[in-house]
Amino acid sequence: MFSKDFMDELLKPQQLYSHRTLKTVLSRLAHASIMRLSLASMDRLYELMVMAFKYQVFLCPRPKDLLLITYNHMDAIRQRVGHTPVVVNQVDETHRKIIEVYSSLSEGEFQLLRQTLLIFFQDMHVRVSPRSLIAPDKMFDRKGREVTRGEFPSGGSYTSPIREGCFELHGDRVIALGTNMYKDNAPNLLAKEELNLLARLMGSMKADITADTETGFRINLFTSDQEEEDAGASGGAEQSLFGVINIQAMQDEQAATQLARIAGQFAEGAETPAELGGSKGDDLLAMMDDL
Repeated sequence: MFSKDFMDELLKPQQLYSHRTLKTVLSRLAHASIMRLSLASMDRLYELMVMAFKYQVFLCPRPKDLLLITYNHMDAIRQRVGHTPVVVNQVDETHRKIIEVYSSLSEGEFQLLRQTLLIFFQDMHVRVSPRSLIAPDKMFDRKGREVTRGEFPSGGSYTSPIREGCFELHGDRVIALGTNMYKDNAPNLLAKEELNLLARLMGSMKADITADTETGFRINLFTSDQEEEDAGASGGAEQSLFGVINIQAMQDEQAATQLARIAGQFAEGAETPAELGGSKGDDLLAMMDDL
């Protein structure tokens, strides 16, 4: 992912990728590991990532803070690969390239980048968390007549703008945009038991793995296999742009059955994403095939 050729291709001046090309790039990145996702689950994962990034871009206090989102991403990756000096060097070199390419841009250019990204995301409306309900000040019927009115105290309080974050290779980024949005500081009491159960299942079940077969495991982002099949049959992401994403991690009989199925199918091959032709990003996708 952080090879020199791949980063050079990614950072060269070019038109914004289409959603289809971007989804293919992310799918190949995901399947570069032992993780395997069906087309429906990949669509659901793509929606999660797109909406999280849209939320972060929308909340940027200043246009230049787009860089801080990326720098928070780089800091998190650097922390995860800290035990491998070769990979750390690749991450640092990529970070330096990003600084070199973008740090000289003006505020107006950053604003243009931000607006371009928001236009790219404007048709994506997927709820990934519960939405709070706020009573409107006024409600009108179809004929324009006021039917209800809400009142609130106009006191309010002033808060000064946050200070600017560090744009160097290392430093305090100040804002949390770009960090893990789905991580909960509250401990999950079931997490240890789920991992122990998976370890027992993996140790107790045998799978026939040949020398030329790639090992891997399958991830299902739906509540059940039937729901995943229904989502795939109905067109995946195109049919779920206005849906509600609900991810559950419950320790029950169904979860245990799914874990057993995962262990038994550990040697399943990867699903190959559909090849794209004649669209933007072909060079990048071809390069990923060679890596």
